[in-house]
Amino acid sequence: MESVDPYYLIMAASGIIIMSFLFGEIAQKTNIPSVLMLIILGIAMQPALGVIGVGKDDFFPILKILGTVGLIMIVLEAALELELKREKYVPIAKAMLVALAGLMLSTWVAALIFQYFLPQMTSMQAWIYATPLSILSSAIIIPSVMGLSEAKREFHIYESTFSDIMGIMLFYFLTAQIEASGEISDSNGLLSFGGNILLTITLSLIASYLIVFIFQHIKSHVKLFLLIAVLLLLYAIGKKMHLSSLIIILIFGLLIANMQLFFRGRLGKWLHIEKVRHIYEGLHVVTIETAFVVRTFFFVIFGVTISLVSLRSLDVALISIFIMISIYIIRFILLRITVGPDIIPQLFVAPRGLITVLLFYDIPFNIKYDGFEDGILLFVIIGTSIIMTIAMVYDKRRTGIAIRKAKNVPVGLEEWKAPTLEGLIEKEK
Repeated sequence: MESVDPYYLIMAASGIIIMSFLFGEIAQKTNIPSVLMLIILGIAMQPALGVIGVGKDDFFPILKILGTVGLIMIVLEAALELELKREKYVPIAKAMLVALAGLMLSTWVAALIFQYFLPQMTSMQAWIYATPLSILSSAIIIPSVMGLSEAKREFHIYESTFSDIMGIMLFYFLTAQIEASGEISDSNGLLSFGGNILLTITLSLIASYLIVFIFQHIKSHVKLFLLIAVLLLLYAIGKKMHLSSLIIILIFGLLIANMQLFFRGRLGKWLHIEKVRHIYEGLHVVTIETAFVVRTFFFVIFGVTISLVSLRSLDVALISIFIMISIYIIRFILLRITVGPDIIPQLFVAPRGLITVLLFYDIPFNIKYDGFEDGILLFVIIGTSIIMTIAMVYDKRRTGIAIRKAKNVPVGLEEWKAPTLEGLIEKEK
């Protein structure tokens, strides 16, 4: 790669952030996901980057780092939004059930599709390749559902967050159990997996309490990014210890967002509520801003690395279409059972995105299947995003029509008169 003038890089980065902001404004008006526009922007940048000698391979290391940091920020942002109140328990349970069942069933069906079209792929390889395509993208869903009703919006936030966490846990569980032969190496895998989760939850709670107790006494004005650095450090250490590190981020976010629930009795005496609330409010703002910037560059760079040639393959199109059909059939069944008949636009809010890409690039080298086309990844991500866009636009138009009809119906007024004795006697007759 030839040396590039740093001022051009500054201008390019600034322009991308400005355009991402404008895409967000357009998304609010049209319900077209800003992420889709960012991917298209990245694709459009490919010729210009080729002219200055910048290749796609130069971006892959950056893409993985941005994806990891973006994932942490997105989960933390979602956790800070979750209120653990008694009246929320049922919606949370429904969302968790739909996320878990949808993940497992979609992975199973996608694995069968892979094995049918790619006969040389082993069953365990098929499951590993199917898992990323079965995970909902909270990076796309959370910004896209802000215009929905409170109940539907919360359902999507809960569901996509749980899908992210459980999908990542399933992926790393599968990859950890496979040797080069593609067979399960540990017959007690599920038992060790359960122990790993319990250990991670225990360590997460301890670390979260310690972080809150320590940071409430820090008087410096620059402690918010210090706090984020600590969380990133804990995540990286957890990954090296083969723990489910995303649980650390989730539990910390839930703990600081629900202080009254987690700090009771003796623990409450050690808590300075005003100081911790100030940390929470500042962290919320910083997390939203950081997630916005990281998400922006991740999807633009992903667009830059996309190869459109693979989309010409008939097998790519068939595999992708069958996977998407299975996603919506499974989702329809689950939503009708758990939510009821009112499942529009929830049925079609099932995009794949950041985590799907991140996990695909994290498949171990000894498990990779050489005949797998990356175009399947692109096809499913863009296809599910477009379907969600159409559904959101339709729902917005339907809601607007209902509101206009309600406004056009005149509200009648009738003068009320106090009943008289003669009138009551006539009614009795």
